[in-house]
Amino acid sequence: MLQQLFTPSVQHTLDLIGIFVFAISGALLAVRKNFDVFGIAVLAEVTALGGGLFRDLIIGAVPPAAFTDLGYFLTPLLAALLVFFLHPQVERIQTGVNVFDAAGLGLFCVSGTTKAYEYGLGLTASAALGLATAVGGGVLRDVLANEVPSLLRWDRDLYAVPAMVGATMVVLCIRFDALTPVTSGIAVVTAFVLRLLAMRFHWRAPRAWNRRSTVREEDPAKATA
Repeated sequence: MLQQLFTPSVQHTLDLIGIFVFAISGALLAVRKNFDVFGIAVLAEVTALGGGLFRDLIIGAVPPAAFTDLGYFLTPLLAALLVFFLHPQVERIQTGVNVFDAAGLGLFCVSGTTKAYEYGLGLTASAALGLATAVGGGVLRDVLANEVPSLLRWDRDLYAVPAMVGATMVVLCIRFDALTPVTSGIAVVTAFVLRLLAMRFHWRAPRAWNRRSTVREEDPAKATA
């Protein structure tokens, strides 16, 4: 069994904080899309828990933690309620929400990778599931809101790449028998800082090589017609 980065109680608290912040982002998108209160709650739940649910189902950790821990299920509802009544105020602190979201990204990519490996997956598969844990909820959120997932759009700051780096650091540490609370913490901080730098300097992934500038961008309105 691999060493835990934090004690179970601290890990649980950090999980709830990450879930809460992810849920905020889902609820805010629902408000922008003019969803009703049920839609806000659904998008909050899916964003917060989607990645972890996918991971747990893949590795056979059933029933998933989201259904065995009431706190995991109720926390997104609390975030949805907050956004329902106070969304103008929450929008004004979006920068702060993004910082906590980046912290959740770093924590979940590392904890997801570690959990997948503990359940018997190989290094590559564990890293992939660590990435899915971190970004899966956001993908489901965007799909339900009828948007191209943010991590697939060239005009959005890097999101999946920091999570990939964090997950890769974890599996490399496992490979060389160097995974400790310290090295796990370094992986979390690395993913967190990379995401912050991407937001600060608007780092984006390159598009197709030798892409001709005369090719027009696809019109989102026509794409959904």
